[in-house]
Amino acid sequence: MVKSLVSFKQLTRKEIEFLLQKAYSYQKKPPGSILQGKILANLFFEPSTRTRLSFESAMKKMGGECIGIEGEERSSLSKGETLSDTIAVVSRYADIIVIRHPEKGSAKLAADASSVPVINGGDGTNEHPTQTLLDLFTIWQTQKTLDHLHLVVAGDLKNGRTVHSLVLSLHFFNPTLYFVPIPGLEMPFEICQFLREQGIKFSTHSTIEEVMPQADILYLTRVQKERNSIGAYSINKKTLERAKPNLKVLHPLPRVDEIDTEVDATPYAHYFDQAANGVVVRQALIVHLLEKCSC
Repeated sequence: MVKSLVSFKQLTRKEIEFLLQKAYSYQKKPPGSILQGKILANLFFEPSTRTRLSFESAMKKMGGECIGIEGEERSSLSKGETLSDTIAVVSRYADIIVIRHPEKGSAKLAADASSVPVINGGDGTNEHPTQTLLDLFTIWQTQKTLDHLHLVVAGDLKNGRTVHSLVLSLHFFNPTLYFVPIPGLEMPFEICQFLREQGIKFSTHSTIEEVMPQADILYLTRVQKERNSIGAYSINKKTLERAKPNLKVLHPLPRVDEIDTEVDATPYAHYFDQAANGVVVRQALIVHLLEKCSC
């Protein structure tokens, strides 16, 4: 396992399964105050609710403490300090750092500048590896396997970093992927090329309904308005009429209009449980990186 988690490309299948099993063990039996005296620095230069709060909850449930920054305007970056210098200083205040930043590649820059482990909490349109860990954990929980599943991935596939990391991770598990992008917001060429090189089956479709009967997972992502995306789509109960009994609808949240609230009461809705899984998954990752750092 690497010292920092910047990209899902760093992980092997064995490492992914190890982290998911560790999260499962924490879900069954909370780890207690095993990180008492440790400090996590949350550096969030973009808005966040679930990622930031679940990292804080994960740390505090294990007896640790949190410090942090919310917004570039509240940091010395607004005075002209470089991100590298900020990280170099903060890594002397904390035992582990989580960073979210609007620039692609910022997490790697932070990891290179840090003397402690760094976790990518989302770097621009690039990746969001801890969201992918909790997504895989949720899929594994609901389907009892990660292998040979059929996944429909819909929405802003161009700018949605959650779907980028998820698709990159799934090549270990031989899925069949159905992409349903908003027109003009298709999956980036380099990710499609990666899937081709890995021999992963994928296809692109104009509506969710046409591939619904095959789906084990329907993974939706919102329009990324902060990245100048435009477009709209929505699912409702009617969309799910031809769904398989085991289907689960996932969404990294926040949702806007893409899931009608009437779906919440169906057995297919699993996005709130998905968000809850973020705590144990991030606990597992924090503990593992700190253990590796202390070796």
